[in-house]
Amino acid sequence: MFPSEKHPQAFPLHFLVWNNQYLELESELQETGHDVERIDPRGRTPLELAVCLGHLESTRVLLRHAADPTYCNAQGWTILQEAVSTGDPELVQLVLQYRDFKRATERLAGIPELLSKLRQARDFYVEMKWEFTSWVPLVSKVCPSDVYRVWKSGSCLRVDTTLLGFEHMTWLKGRRSYIFKGGDDGAVVMEVDHEKQVVYTEPLVLSPRDAPSLLAAMQPSQENTAQRLTSPIVSTHLNTRNIAFERNKSGIWGWRSEKSEVVSGYEAKVYSATNVELVTRSRTEHLSDQDKSRCKGSKTPLQSFLGIAEQHTTHNGVNNVSQCASPHNPTAITAEEYFDPEFNLNGRDIGRPTELTSKVQKFKATLWLSETHPLSLAEQVTPIIDLMAISNAHFAKLRDFITLRLPPGFPVKIEIPLFHVLNARVTFSNLCGCDEPVSSVTLHKPETPEEIHSTCTSMEMLSGVRVLPLLSLHPIFQVTIWEALTNSRPVLQSPLYEEDSQLER
Repeated sequence: MFPSEKHPQAFPLHFLVWNNQYLELESELQETGHDVERIDPRGRTPLELAVCLGHLESTRVLLRHAADPTYCNAQGWTILQEAVSTGDPELVQLVLQYRDFKRATERLAGIPELLSKLRQARDFYVEMKWEFTSWVPLVSKVCPSDVYRVWKSGSCLRVDTTLLGFEHMTWLKGRRSYIFKGGDDGAVVMEVDHEKQVVYTEPLVLSPRDAPSLLAAMQPSQENTAQRLTSPIVSTHLNTRNIAFERNKSGIWGWRSEKSEVVSGYEAKVYSATNVELVTRSRTEHLSDQDKSRCKGSKTPLQSFLGIAEQHTTHNGVNNVSQCASPHNPTAITAEEYFDPEFNLNGRDIGRPTELTSKVQKFKATLWLSETHPLSLAEQVTPIIDLMAISNAHFAKLRDFITLRLPPGFPVKIEIPLFHVLNARVTFSNLCGCDEPVSSVTLHKPETPEEIHSTCTSMEMLSGVRVLPLLSLHPIFQVTIWEALTNSRPVLQSPLYEEDSQLER
């Protein structure tokens, strides 16, 4: 065990945080050469350490000096989730404000770059059909479907949808169009709410003088904070560490062959992805007994049935509490013990004792991969999924899956798990209006049937596509910035959604 006077030399920022010496921390951070994201022997950044110890002042200082509020530790928990576990509303508000600010600035910086990548790719139109299924009969009956219609023209993109998300066992529906318009001097995002007849316009340009105003605008409401502090901390992710792909077989025993199917007019090889684990974890140490009872009582019989495989664990060794303990250091760990990498804490840790419930379910994902499909996953589709994943959890899970090292070919259809009872099947179809005509997409039609066939099954199809400018697809989008901000112009009901209304179930 090394003496305490060595701590400032080894981990100066962490040691100041440990003692909540926020004035000295401010002075230290004003000097150059400090890595504000350095990891201590227990795997924490200075910001995570300040949050776990409940040191509000040190947390505020670190956030002002650009410490990362979106950091996720080795156990998979974010800074915000650790803040919620402390039960301190002021600390949660502070971290949530800076986290949303960082996300907004990254979005402002990232979208123009993605649109620039799209500009280099060929124009196209494609439909992404999302079908949600479940092995539970009661859930399967209420699962909706939706068709995302995607127009790409130059560095501009439009995506239409009627399904907005899934929260608290409820599907969120609405008729929305998302328009990303890139240019040499930045980009603009427009969100059109067809039901409320509202157009939201956001220019993606952030000057240094605008940063304080944006940060102030990210101040969370007290209701938002209270909701987080009275609800379990839930984390769901796909574990693909041991994933393996293998070809599906068809036929009878002794005459089996590798399976292929035709999807949207393209021959596709069928693969199964095995060893896909869906991990759902929930923490409740910050909840009062009343909140825990309310959360248990609010479960439906179906949710109670689905939770039979849950495992409950408690950490931090709370039986070793001494008179020197505090709410955020219940086992009275000293600085010498914490910062000594060779000292064995025997399961003890700082922060509230963790009350963890976990569910792990293994799934098989299925992919239909076509080596003759004209779209490029990396150049044309991935940037679109990255754009939509900024605000859509379903696209975020799809992005995590397609960025794996897949077998060769374009995934014309993918079936992946979203939650422990819910799968999503995504199918790419009607590429450039080859299956069903689209008024805003025109193809240069060849003269002979042979040319038509080759045009619709090769890269030549994309070279003959003309996608109309996105803001002139329908009169609804021919608005000025002032009209968009003031909603002074009535929005017409788009015939584009007549088919969508039949998809809602």
